[in-house]
Amino acid sequence: MSDFSAVGILETNSIALGIESADAMLKSAEVTLIDAHPVCPGKFIIVLRGEVGAIETAISAGKKRAATTVVDSAVIPRVHEDVFPALAGAVVVKKLQAVGVLETYSVACLIRSADAAVKEAEVKLIEARLATGIGGKGFFILTGQVGPVKDAMRAAGEIARQNGLLHSSIVIPQPHEELIKAIF
Repeated sequence: MSDFSAVGILETNSIALGIESADAMLKSAEVTLIDAHPVCPGKFIIVLRGEVGAIETAISAGKKRAATTVVDSAVIPRVHEDVFPALAGAVVVKKLQAVGVLETYSVACLIRSADAAVKEAEVKLIEARLATGIGGKGFFILTGQVGPVKDAMRAAGEIARQNGLLHSSIVIPQPHEELIKAIF
């Protein structure tokens, strides 16, 4: 499988059914498991990569197995290349400009929103944190010039709002130097 053109995310509110769903997903289609682990508060996330059709099949199998414990799910075709480094905490930014922060109630929604943000405008996604240690929520931080940051945050906020999972979204045009040191 050489075409990793899609990402699939399944989030459940049951760790046991999340694990069982991950197994069903992996057995249902030729996909690659990127991550599968418990997150706060007692949820379980599964992140897969593969061809669009295979991801759709796997997500469907996982949702069927998880049934009423599904919190959220997503299939993202052609995920932006900046998303995975931000999830891994592997982004180095030499200078921050304007900063945008979006917070959601769902991991799947956060990844969909982050992908939409970096596809919408010329910004740099610098961090995406998924639910662990933050009450099951997720957030991302991006930077760039003020106009593009506002455009990116508008696009990301719309995705989260459509799903009823937006907690908050802010843009800081000129972050204070001390704030930058504290956050990063």
